[in-house]
Amino acid sequence: MKKISIILCLLIFVNYTYAQLPPVFGPEYVRAASTSEMVKTYLTPQRIIWQSDESGKSILNSERLLEKGNGQVAVNDENLFRFVSTTDEKPGILLDYGKEIHGGVKISMGIRESKTPLKLRLRFGESVGEAMSEIGGKQNATNEHSLRDFIIEVPWLGIVEVGETGFRFLRVDVVEANEDAPIKSIDAAFVYRDIPYLGSFESNDERLNQIWLTGAYTVHLNMQNYLWDGIKRDRLVWVGDMHPEVMTINTVFGNHEIVAKSLDLARDQHPLPQWMNGISSYSMWWLLIHKNMYDYHGNLAYLKEQEFYMIGLLDQLSTFIDKDNKEVLNGNRFLDWPTSEKPRAIHAGLQAMMVMTFEAGAEMMQVLGNGAFQKKYQKVADKLKKHKPKDNTTKQAAALMALADLQDAKKANEVLTKDGVQRMSTFYGYYILEAMAKANDYEGALRVIRDYWGGMLNLGATTFWEDFDVLDITNSGRIDELVAPTNYDIHGDFGEYCYVGYRHSLCHGWASGPTSWLSQHVLGINVMDGGNKVKIEPNLGDLKWAKGSFPTKYGILKVSHKKVANGNVETVIDAPVGLNVIQ
Repeated sequence: MKKISIILCLLIFVNYTYAQLPPVFGPEYVRAASTSEMVKTYLTPQRIIWQSDESGKSILNSERLLEKGNGQVAVNDENLFRFVSTTDEKPGILLDYGKEIHGGVKISMGIRESKTPLKLRLRFGESVGEAMSEIGGKQNATNEHSLRDFIIEVPWLGIVEVGETGFRFLRVDVVEANEDAPIKSIDAAFVYRDIPYLGSFESNDERLNQIWLTGAYTVHLNMQNYLWDGIKRDRLVWVGDMHPEVMTINTVFGNHEIVAKSLDLARDQHPLPQWMNGISSYSMWWLLIHKNMYDYHGNLAYLKEQEFYMIGLLDQLSTFIDKDNKEVLNGNRFLDWPTSEKPRAIHAGLQAMMVMTFEAGAEMMQVLGNGAFQKKYQKVADKLKKHKPKDNTTKQAAALMALADLQDAKKANEVLTKDGVQRMSTFYGYYILEAMAKANDYEGALRVIRDYWGGMLNLGATTFWEDFDVLDITNSGRIDELVAPTNYDIHGDFGEYCYVGYRHSLCHGWASGPTSWLSQHVLGINVMDGGNKVKIEPNLGDLKWAKGSFPTKYGILKVSHKKVANGNVETVIDAPVGLNVIQ
C-alpha cells in the first residue's frame, strides 16, 4: 500500500509539473514542431580505394571497416581498425560506399588509453578526386551550400554522426600527432525518401535499362523535404530544373505531394511581378509544369488554387511582346548554361517558350471554365507565332522551336543530330530528345541516350550530372578511381559558369530526361484527359522488345511490346480498372 501511494504521489507531481511548464514545452509545442519526411539507413563501405600507409604501422586492420556491424561500441571490442599517428605521419583512408547518396557519416570509436576526443578531418566527395582535394585552388573544391571538408571530434568510447551532403566517397584523416585510435565503424548515414518505384522500364538493351533507372535514382535522391536541383549543391528549389524532374516523378513515383509543395513554395517566395528564381523562363516553366501535372493527374481543385497567380503571371508575360510580336523579356534571360552567351539562341528559345506557355495557359483556362481568358491567351500565342526567330543553330533553341511549331521538326532535327552529342547539356537534353521524337527520329534519339547519358556511366556515374561535355572524355579517368598523372580528372579539370571543377554537381535532377522519355516514347505511354485516358503508341527504334509499368490515377498500367518477323510490334496491355486505354 505504501508503494502504491508513493507511485501515485510521483504521478501527481509529474502531471502537476508538466501542467506548470510554459506552453512551448507542452502539447502545443509537440504539435507545432516540424517532422522530417525522410528515413535513414546506415551503409557499410564497399571498398577501400586508398590509404596513406600500406606498411601496417599507422593504419591497422583496415579490412574491418568493410564488415557489416551494428554500430554500437562496447568495452570489449577487439582487433578494431586503428589509426596511429606520429609527428611525421598523420594517416588517412579513402572509402567508397558504392553509389551516390545523400546524408553524412556515423563514426564509432572504441576504448583507448586517452579519453580526449579524437580530431578527424572528413572530406566528402562525389568523385574520388573531390574527396582527395583541398578547398579552393584551380580545381575549385568548395564548402558552398553543404559542408564537405571539415574537422570533427569523436568521443572516447562513443559515437558521432555528422554531415549532410551528396557523396559517394569519404576521406578520413587524423589531425593530431600521437594518437592511437580504435575505430569500430565508419558508416554512411543515408537520408532519403522511402517510396516505391511504381514505374519501370526493361528492354533487350541493358544500357538503356541502366540509364532509365539511373535517372529515376537521381531524382529520387533530390526528393528531400522539397524537390531540389542537386544534393551537394545547390539544394534549392530551382523551378526550371523541376520540369524534367517532375516528368520523371510522374513516370516513376506517380502523383507525389512534393511537386505541389515545391511549386507552391516557389509561388509564395516570388510574388508578382518577381520572376521565379529571378529568371523569366523559370516562371514560364512553373506554368508548364502545372499543365503537365493536370494532364497526368487531373487534380482540378489544385489547379483552381493556382488560377489567380496564373492569370497575373500570364498577363505580366503578355506585356513583354513588342510591335513585331517578339518577346522582350527582362530579368535574367536564361535557357541553360551552354547557351548563356548566345543572345540570338536565347531569344529563339524564349520566343518558343512564350508560345508554349500561352498555349498551355489557354488550355488550363479552358479546363477551369474561364472562356474569356482562354481566348485571350490563345490570341497571344497566335500573335507570338507570327515571329520566326532566324537563329536555330544551337541544339537547345532548335529543340524548343520544333516543340513550339516555330520550325519544322525534321528541319530542326538536322541541327539536333549534327556532330552527334556534341554541344548538348544534361538539362536541355530532354527537350532535344522530345524534338527528335517529334521528327520521328527514334533510332537517333536512342543513340543520343546511349552515347551521352551512357558516356557518364562509362566514367563511373551512379547518378547523372549537372553538365557533361563528351569532348572532355578524351584521356580522362573515371570518377571512382584515383586519376593517373597522365590523365585528366573528368570532375576537377573541366566545367564552366557555376560548375567549374569540383563545384560541379554529379547528382542533378534536371539530367534525368531519358527516364520519362523512354517510358513515353519507347513504351508509348501517352497520358491524356487529366489522367483518365492513355494512348499506347510504342516506338521501339532498333530495340527487339521493351516492357514496363507506369503509375496512373487508377493504378499501375503494364505494357509489353515485341517486334515480330514482319517488323510489326505485338503489344500486350494490362490496365487498371477505370483507365481508358486506346491504341
